[in-house]
Amino acid sequence: MSAQNAIRSNKTAIHDILSGDYWLILNKVHQNKLITQREYNNLKSINNANVETHVTELVDKIMNKGEETCKDFLNLLQTDGAIKETFPQLASLQLTYRPLLSDPVQVSSCQHDGNMSKEVYQINNRPVGLCVIINNENFWDGSQRRGTDKDAQSLAEVFSWLGFRVLMCKDLTKDQMDQALTCVASLADMSQLQKFKLKEWDGSSFVDPQQVLEHGDAFICSILSHGKKGVVLGADRNPLSIKEITRKFRGCDQSVLTSKPKVFLIQACQGGKIQCGVQLNDMETDDDTSPLTIPEEADVLVAMATVEDHAALRHIFDGSWFVQSLCEQLKERCPRGEDIVSILHYVNDDVAHREGSSLPGVAKQMPEVRFTLRKKLVLPPQHS
Repeated sequence: MSAQNAIRSNKTAIHDILSGDYWLILNKVHQNKLITQREYNNLKSINNANVETHVTELVDKIMNKGEETCKDFLNLLQTDGAIKETFPQLASLQLTYRPLLSDPVQVSSCQHDGNMSKEVYQINNRPVGLCVIINNENFWDGSQRRGTDKDAQSLAEVFSWLGFRVLMCKDLTKDQMDQALTCVASLADMSQLQKFKLKEWDGSSFVDPQQVLEHGDAFICSILSHGKKGVVLGADRNPLSIKEITRKFRGCDQSVLTSKPKVFLIQACQGGKIQCGVQLNDMETDDDTSPLTIPEEADVLVAMATVEDHAALRHIFDGSWFVQSLCEQLKERCPRGEDIVSILHYVNDDVAHREGSSLPGVAKQMPEVRFTLRKKLVLPPQHS
């Protein structure tokens, strides 16, 4: 059965269920670009008495957009965390169209012709590679980055699902961050890493590493800390240049990461300005009161939680906007075979729509992505 027919045969039930929270489904459909801005504006201009009518109109619009949009809509209903939590009745619907999430797109040389293999980084290693998290929560001045452990766990869960070995060091000074990343880049002296209490994600918690560390086909580095323009701060609040971090993994004849994709995810302020808008309630910033430039080295992507001069917002219980959105989008879109740059476009859009108060137009945030990737980076989930 086609996706359109699956919606059509369940239309009454879908209509009744989604009428329970029209605003949620409308915003989700808009965020995932299943409707245009004009359609969104028209559909949100309603009063409560007309909710059921507008749910019907929304579903009709989706069906009229064709098979691909219907597939995306069904996938959204069955994979989005907020939708599943708000509308648990959806799980009882007998949809014969299986969502794309259940049929991962595997990218390998045997599935693509020669031209395709030249356009996509080859991911063949098991495990795929290392994902290193530096999680600075407790600072020497007594301050804390509340909510950062939630981010670290979310990153560990999603990147282990994608086939990476996930490692973490906590509360490192500037010099310790510098030394730890130098060790990770070369893996020449593993005894040095033990000084920084390196831990590895085992599927439920961080424990001591049990096996020798080796690089694979891709490398992920996530820095969760305070920051200023172009730098991240150690637990001693001394700055480490983001450019210096990426240069440690520069491709050279001796590096096993030469020509391999290297992704850096930076959850840190790049200034103290709050965008547009402020009551922040349970929100904090990663600000601590040299611009970041595109990395000189090839095969590098740097995703920043916020643009230059501005603050990055973090909920003290739920984690940061940027990291949580990134993890949600990876879980939803990696099984579809979407590449990392395309996924980060969705992260940008999702974070841009969030607001730091129940009142519209209060605190906003805009992530930024810069890269020198030469190919598409596609990370299919690993099912071991």
